[in-house]
Amino acid sequence: MINKIFVFGNINLENDSLPLRILPKLQEKFPNLEFEIRDPNEEWGVPEKIVIIDTIIGIKRVKIFDSLDEFLSAPRVSMHDFDALTNLRFLWKLGKIKKIKIIGVPPEMNEVEALKKVSKKIVEITKYFC
Repeated sequence: MINKIFVFGNINLENDSLPLRILPKLQEKFPNLEFEIRDPNEEWGVPEKIVIIDTIIGIKRVKIFDSLDEFLSAPRVSMHDFDALTNLRFLWKLGKIKKIKIIGVPPEMNEVEALKKVSKKIVEITKYFC
């Protein structure tokens, strides 16, 4: 059973802020769930089953990703290039994460549509994790 969903994004970057812009409405729609805004580059404890909402560049519709293998790694030259995917892969390799679901949101989608589609995906995922 999930009761917490991590939300990634940067409100100061238009192409990375959609999950954060729809967050207040998600909290209203799902009062039994706890939504936590997380900086992917900070250290954070994770449950064995993790659900994340994040902007995914290159997709056209809201999509559930079931594996970290579905993503390409960004080039890393320094610690400034250490991103959410790198951190999640590290936690997976350590065995701290056993199951993962990422609700990917395209950056160009409007807020009304994103809220509707993300809400449907949350319902799907909560059935999966029960």
